[in-house]
Amino acid sequence: MKTRKPMVAGNWKMNKTPTEARDLIRGLLPELKDVEAVDVVVCPPFVCLGVASVELAGSKIALGAQNLHWQASGAYTGEISAGMLKELCQYVIIGHSERRAMFGETDESVNKKVLAALAAGLKPIVCVGETFDENQAGKTAEVVGRMVWEGLKNLDAEQAALIVVAYEPVWAIGTGLAATPEGANSVHKDVIRPILREMFGAEVGDGMRILYGGSVTAANAAELFAQSDIDGGLIGGASLKVESFTAIVKAAL
Repeated sequence: MKTRKPMVAGNWKMNKTPTEARDLIRGLLPELKDVEAVDVVVCPPFVCLGVASVELAGSKIALGAQNLHWQASGAYTGEISAGMLKELCQYVIIGHSERRAMFGETDESVNKKVLAALAAGLKPIVCVGETFDENQAGKTAEVVGRMVWEGLKNLDAEQAALIVVAYEPVWAIGTGLAATPEGANSVHKDVIRPILREMFGAEVGDGMRILYGGSVTAANAAELFAQSDIDGGLIGGASLKVESFTAIVKAAL
């Protein structure tokens, strides 16, 4: 019996203008106003965070950013610090596979960002996941395990309790090729969860939420979320429409 409260977070990626973000949030609010058993987070682009913060004020939906820099301030043109986000957000996505693949993020930079987010009072959603080639070579446990160990090092148990881990097999993101519920759960239960227990103790490790991401839809969400160690989802494309995101949230109830 799961005791962890499920979470469904929408990663909007590089989609929606501020006006479109306002309209989407206004569509979500009445649909999700009575949902209390699931933590719901939306993560729009930086330029939409201001309007999203205003629209979500007083609601049960939390706000997250998609990235941050590990420095508090300085000559980092185009970057956003944790302190800037803290005035608007509660969560921040760190280490998404697209950031790793396209923008050179490493386990080391992920760790720096996690520490910076926590220091500012933000809750990180830390992404891990293997590529198709790594999966086919049987290296899922090795790769995902390394990402967890390196991304979450230098944290104490109190800090770790604020972390959400998101397992997103790279080969499943945006491809329609979702991992099987049993296959995804095996990575959560047999790879990630034991490492969290070893790093932070059984109580904290068992209490940390592990989300699944990668072609989650209204059609497959309930079966995924029914698994023992899948505590919700980090949702991409399906988070951009009121109907599909609402259905996925309600599948986690």
